[in-house]
Amino acid sequence: MVYENPDGIRIGLEVHVQLNKLKTKLFCGCSTEYHDSEPNTHVCPVCLGLPGSLPVLNEKAVEFAIKVGLALNCNIVEQTQFHRKNYYYPDLPKNFQTTQYDFPIAANGKIIIEGEDGEHIVGITRAHIEEDPARLQHMGTIDRSKGTLINYNRSGMTLIEIVSEPDMRSPKEARRYLEKLRSILDYLGVFDGDLEGAMKADANVSVFWGDRVEVKNISSFKGLERALVYEIMRQKNHIRRGGEIVMETRHFDEARGVTISMRTKEEEHDYRYFPEPDLVPLRVADWVPDVRKTLPELPDAKRERFMEQYGLGETHARALTTEIKVANFFEEVASKVDPKDAAVWVSDILKGELNYRELSINAFTVEDIVAVVGLVTGNKITEQSGVEIIRTVLDDGGKPQDIVEKKGLLKVEDDIVAKAVEEAVAENPEAVADYLGGKEKSLNFIVGKVMQKTKGRADAREAREKVLAKLNE
Repeated sequence: MVYENPDGIRIGLEVHVQLNKLKTKLFCGCSTEYHDSEPNTHVCPVCLGLPGSLPVLNEKAVEFAIKVGLALNCNIVEQTQFHRKNYYYPDLPKNFQTTQYDFPIAANGKIIIEGEDGEHIVGITRAHIEEDPARLQHMGTIDRSKGTLINYNRSGMTLIEIVSEPDMRSPKEARRYLEKLRSILDYLGVFDGDLEGAMKADANVSVFWGDRVEVKNISSFKGLERALVYEIMRQKNHIRRGGEIVMETRHFDEARGVTISMRTKEEEHDYRYFPEPDLVPLRVADWVPDVRKTLPELPDAKRERFMEQYGLGETHARALTTEIKVANFFEEVASKVDPKDAAVWVSDILKGELNYRELSINAFTVEDIVAVVGLVTGNKITEQSGVEIIRTVLDDGGKPQDIVEKKGLLKVEDDIVAKAVEEAVAENPEAVADYLGGKEKSLNFIVGKVMQKTKGRADAREAREKVLAKLNE
């Protein structure tokens, strides 16, 4: 199947990633661990932009940026240079942002995502280093705010801005791109995506191959998809009414699910870029070989290895390699039980229960899932009881063996199941007649009665076989 993109939708993303695993900010020694601190307590003359303060480049930030560029299949520039991007905002007291302009540290890369028609390549135009501004906190929504507070703790944090080509053709593809990007960054260990401000996206979106509109500061996968769905609908409706799309910058109001016009789109020349006189040009080509040696196995390569090494299907391999923590968890489990059993219990069951409770894989232990798999494959408990144990551990705590004993989850003997089948068939003559008359669903009803009588401690598949045998006597 080839996706023809009938509405001519083009989406490109500019993603700002905060390299918050660095210990200090980009141009000063202020700590990056400010998230639980009082406002404006992690600041110095450099990150406040006070006159006379001079920036000193954090070399580790450059190494992290090279690492990101290599992981995104980019070319790393031989020599780079910082520039001043001039504009006034209250969150940027210097009146300029120190960033990279015509020599981004990385360019011309790509990411492979699951597209509308199979694997889809999204080009990476560039990735460059820049400083994060302060954080504005509006009192109310941005268009109806009665006032704005400013917290400069974030000012000067290292950002890497990753700019894609407008290769995405639907909100779903854009979300998958963002998810894949976060997955790669997690693998690299350069940021903690769970921290506030770790990843924000500006989306450039157009329909019918027309002019683009920028929707700024989207901070979640769900928010991105919602913002794009709304903005695409708004543009299409506007064109159908005879209007023209103008290039502008819009804000996404998550509470109302709408985009709001903020200003006309700035052009590059509006920013009056010029080289940062307080930072010398930096040759980075010599750093690349050593940084390349630090690259870990990335999600696509790990997925291929899981399929080859553990004999997993692509669906399981993909689900298990999206998050590095889940991949590591699975490999520990697979070293102790059959890898295919491990894949089913970690990917299909445990992840589902964790997602339902919005918990991470850290909420469960390898030892506990190994115990559950062992009880099921050892024919001590049913799969249903295994699921119940996982739910109990997550909701109330406890160890699997103790839960088995406390809840009486050990499988019942065959003769007890046989007795339950006898009773279920005898007590439900109408269902039996319906089944014998051709209503297949009635069989499920009788099996359900058997499971009730055994309190879920019979194996459902075996119970079904026994009921069938009884009905066919």
